[in-house]
Amino acid sequence: MTPLLEVRHLRVEFPTRRGTLVALDDVSFDIAPGEVLGVVGESGAGKSLTGAAIIGLLEPPGRIAGGEIRFEGQRIDDLPYEKMRAIRGRRIGAIFQDPLTSLNPLYTIGRQLIETIRTHLPVSADEARQRAIRLLQETGIPAAEQRLDQYPHQFSGGMRQRVVIALALAAEPRLIVADEPTTALDVSIQAQIISLLKRLCRDHGAAVMLVTHDMGVIAETCDRVAVLYAGRVAEIGPVAEVIHRPQHPYTRGLMGSIPAMDEDRERLAQIDGAMPRLNAIPAGCAFNPRCPQAFERCRSERPDLMDAGATRAACWLVPAQGVAA
Repeated sequence: MTPLLEVRHLRVEFPTRRGTLVALDDVSFDIAPGEVLGVVGESGAGKSLTGAAIIGLLEPPGRIAGGEIRFEGQRIDDLPYEKMRAIRGRRIGAIFQDPLTSLNPLYTIGRQLIETIRTHLPVSADEARQRAIRLLQETGIPAAEQRLDQYPHQFSGGMRQRVVIALALAAEPRLIVADEPTTALDVSIQAQIISLLKRLCRDHGAAVMLVTHDMGVIAETCDRVAVLYAGRVAEIGPVAEVIHRPQHPYTRGLMGSIPAMDEDRERLAQIDGAMPRLNAIPAGCAFNPRCPQAFERCRSERPDLMDAGATRAACWLVPAQGVAA
């Protein structure tokens, strides 16, 4: 199947007075139509930055310094601002972590939805209002017709996030970039939002790039998962393979830190050390100072993604273990 989104060798830099910091380095992945790709990693791994680069919302002085991003076969990383703005919202929707930053507190929910619909679709004001009501109903907001005329502060956190999802779906986009959409919500509300996202993607045929640090959300929602570390893809593959048979030591560390319901442990496993700062990324494999299996080659030579059974992992142990040639 032809990928809906293709990210190839993406490099994002931040020029500073003390030199250029490389925040994303050689990041590549695809998303197929109707697929949910999870992007996971610790804080500072580059997850949200990857999403921002795709939707054209990098904060200055951040810039795409290399590689390319193609959406439906069209290159979009070098488009002028206005052309990218037309794609963002119409063909690519976005859901952000804090719904309060996505909604204007001075306008009713209805006004914001109707304005978005009329910006991207050739419909009348009445048709846009009816579509807005249907979207609120689809996202599980009761009494949608009455709530359309209420303001964001009159909604709970979970309901606000549903409104943000309705906004993201307003123009029937082909791709949705969801950046930590469940982080600020209660666990029970998280489950409802995850279920809602999956159902809407299935019904609307949209693909999703789901950025999160929560492996439970990844396991429940995604078809494939990309594990990021220090701005690079450490491992990528089908979600069941990455969770149950991880090939990269960092992925194994992430999986090992998740408590199992059927085990009695006094202490949770942890990965020693911390993610390196952008101005102190080590030579070779960026994970080597924290890796219990690192050897000399890891400290001097950076591995590319290699076939590792059903997944692909950027680790020199992969060929050494005979998983790939």
